[in-house]
Amino acid sequence: MAGPTLIPFGGQTPRIDPAAFVAPGARLIGDVEIGPEASIWYNCVLRGDVNRIRIGARTNIQDGSVVHVDSPRPGHESGHPTLIGEEVLIGHLAMVHGCVLHDRSFVGLGAIVMDGCEIESGGMLAAGAMLTPGRRIPAGQLWAGRPAKYVRDLSAEEQAMNLAGIFHYVALGRAHNEAVRQLRES
Repeated sequence: MAGPTLIPFGGQTPRIDPAAFVAPGARLIGDVEIGPEASIWYNCVLRGDVNRIRIGARTNIQDGSVVHVDSPRPGHESGHPTLIGEEVLIGHLAMVHGCVLHDRSFVGLGAIVMDGCEIESGGMLAAGAMLTPGRRIPAGQLWAGRPAKYVRDLSAEEQAMNLAGIFHYVALGRAHNEAVRQLRES
């Protein structure tokens, strides 16, 4: 069984912490760094070809998601890297592009986060929502819609459920890592 595809680009090679799980079929290109106990699931693409991608500890990027960056250009020399903190949940088929996701933020299934956006710690973008360029979700708020708008503050119970989801994915990543290892050895 093949592992993930790691492609050096522009003199940068993806770096993966040994305690992370990167699923077979995932593609990591260029300047991508994956932290400990993070999980990158099946058929994800993380393309750090024209800027950098950083994924913090215990963050999970679920199946089919795409993480890309914004190129440097005149007037915006640094472009927009994608900086994802620790313990971030990113749902299946999400599109995350040139943005900052702070520790313990949440991006729902099929949601889109565009260039220059920021989701603060404990902030949540609902499933299917689109956060348009340059927008910011403050800590503890839920935003939804296309374009995304403030809906309400998250309850303590909802924030606790998100935290539980983080540790569920850490355990699930370990279990999948072991299943893949056993398959390769058989």
